[in-house]
Amino acid sequence: MLDCLEMEHIRDQPVASLSYGLRKRVELARALAMQPRVLMLDEPVAGMNREETEDMARFILDVKEEWGVTILMVEHDMGLVMDISDHVVVLNFGQVIAAGKPAEIQNNPDVIAAYLGSGDVGDLSRRIAGERAA
Repeated sequence: MLDCLEMEHIRDQPVASLSYGLRKRVELARALAMQPRVLMLDEPVAGMNREETEDMARFILDVKEEWGVTILMVEHDMGLVMDISDHVVVLNFGQVIAAGKPAEIQNNPDVIAAYLGSGDVGDLSRRIAGERAA
């Protein structure tokens, strides 16, 4: 597992002494040690810098392609999601508003309105007020 995730050089170091990105890689290794058929990842790149994110994306793709593991991922880094996903489901306040291939999701008007807004300042004010009331 250490070799696969390029962590052989930290084999003898306590996890607490590792950088944040390496700790996240250790978490992935621990999950993979169970040899799952389905791996659920909750924000695997949250708080990572670009280099760490790119490394993690590569490891996730390797797990999917080389090990045949199905991966269910909750992630807010849309660049990562669009780059490595086969299928994307978009939620807005807990409701599914779109599902499909990344290219379809990027062009979906409901997704654009929910995440980028309609450009209507009144609509934005109502959305913000509604979020506070909830």
